[in-house]
Amino acid sequence: MPEPVPSRVVVIGDALIDEIRDAGGVRELVGGAALNVAVGLTRLGIPATLIAMVGADAAGDHIRTYLHDHGVQLLASEAPLGSSRAIVTRGADGEPSYRFNEAAQGRSIRYSDAEKEALAQADAVVVSCFPFDNGAEVDALLDAVGDRPLIVDPNPRTGMMRDRADLAEGFLRVAAGARAIKIGSDDAEILADGDLPALGERLRDNGAEIILMTAGAAGAALRAPGWEVSRPIATLPGAIVDTVGAGDATLAALVAGLVGGVPETEGAAGSLLERIMEVAAATCRGEGGLLRTPESLLASPMDRSAT
Repeated sequence: MPEPVPSRVVVIGDALIDEIRDAGGVRELVGGAALNVAVGLTRLGIPATLIAMVGADAAGDHIRTYLHDHGVQLLASEAPLGSSRAIVTRGADGEPSYRFNEAAQGRSIRYSDAEKEALAQADAVVVSCFPFDNGAEVDALLDAVGDRPLIVDPNPRTGMMRDRADLAEGFLRVAAGARAIKIGSDDAEILADGDLPALGERLRDNGAEIILMTAGAAGAALRAPGWEVSRPIATLPGAIVDTVGAGDATLAALVAGLVGGVPETEGAAGSLLERIMEVAAATCRGEGGLLRTPESLLASPMDRSAT
């Protein structure tokens, strides 16, 4: 009997260089929310294709090499202003803040025949850190995706945002009837005046099937018709290095858990959420957005450092 073909997921969103500035100096890491999710999926055994804007420059070469090394197929949209870049600094509480270059602020996705073919063959489509406040971009996305199952993370960045109301409207259009939505406390600050439960209710009323709500140190909740579960953050050995990429790892783990089907019982949903929280905690044990699992930390000390 032939082996089943692994599910392939297409991820749409951003790819960039994180220029990290701190007491240790300046370092450049490949990042971007959508890119982190695509790489994370491959590390969880799910083949992934990334559709993102990447420049024909040195930074773009770095991004392409990184994706190739991690087995992610890239379908790159033209970047007339070069590759996107984020200047990352940390506040007194250790949380990162981002300042984006002009290319990132004006990012745009194009859907040629190759992109449309990849989307038509996808088992699921993930959208993260997309320009939801650009109506033309939203229209093109929905037209290209068609009836593919959607999993959406708004992941808004104020440094990229043009208009808050337009962003909320575009996000709700894409999220309507989605297979799953991931939202966090920081998303709620922009989209719902900080009221995460209210945002979750609005998305449920908007037709989303599964909603993952993350609240940082307060843990997370996963809800769908018929069940709702919550879990605290996972406790793992080792110090937290940074939280960059934790949300993207959470999304990747959610997607990986859904490719085989939606949990039908509260017990299955609880097991999925526990795994999601473990992956998020492991990712925080290393610098940068590379997804890590508890197993990878045990297998390779390199997973505790930047890659």
